[in-house]
Amino acid sequence: MARQRKVIRIDEAKCDGCGQCVLACAEGAIAIVDGKAKLVSDTYCDGLGACLGECPQGALTIEEREAAEFDEAAVREHLDRLGQPHAPAPHHPAHPAPAASSYVHHGGGCPGSAVRQLRPASANAACCACEAPGGGASELGHWPVQLHLVPPRAPFLQGADLLLAADCTAFAVGDFHARFLGDHVVTIACPKLDDTGPYLEKLTRILSDNDLRSLHVVQMEVPCCSGLERLTRQALSASGKELPLQVTTVGVRGDVLRTMRERPHERRPAAAQPRAGAVNGV
Repeated sequence: MARQRKVIRIDEAKCDGCGQCVLACAEGAIAIVDGKAKLVSDTYCDGLGACLGECPQGALTIEEREAAEFDEAAVREHLDRLGQPHAPAPHHPAHPAPAASSYVHHGGGCPGSAVRQLRPASANAACCACEAPGGGASELGHWPVQLHLVPPRAPFLQGADLLLAADCTAFAVGDFHARFLGDHVVTIACPKLDDTGPYLEKLTRILSDNDLRSLHVVQMEVPCCSGLERLTRQALSASGKELPLQVTTVGVRGDVLRTMRERPHERRPAAAQPRAGAVNGV
């Protein structure tokens, strides 16, 4: 039954998807969806605001509105579905927790979206444990990498050379890290299986909000994958940024089929993008 009570309010315009609020919510009431924090259900929010001080963007507030009652039994079921254990945590006096039930600071939703800056294994010669059996070392310098989860103002984006890679490229190219990552910041996306609307919005914001130095797209030879290049051109046009663009197309056996390099003054309008499967110039 709905009643007037306090629940969390999330200002999506301020939210950068860092995931700190998710980690702070013991009830799993918040999740990262399409790169933004969302209230999963009023039923899971106790209105105590334990997450408020965790948001670096000030996107969280408590509002009083008509909402479904906080339901501890539903929270326990929700945590069980997420595979999260229960441990004691404070509760609202109006809803004391029974002795047999409890909650844990768990990060339901997507705790893996929390921003991290990493030291690539190749930057530390002593870190032999990080090397793959074939001798290759990870060049990944940050987390997350999935475009949906990367906050538009993640610190690793400022002044970066951005690599946007189709999901399958890292599996097709055996030396993907050594060949393409290097000092690039990488994001991954699939123009075939994912909803590209949020991708376009996210990439446009990344381009608009950061002083990137260059943009490199790595896509597969299959026709549907050329959507990644079209998406990138649309985002460049929408952002108004003038950046050098490189597009590399790789085959299913991992060989580089063609590479196109383009300076801003050479760029064709977004409306004149090639149809799916068209051959890029070299």
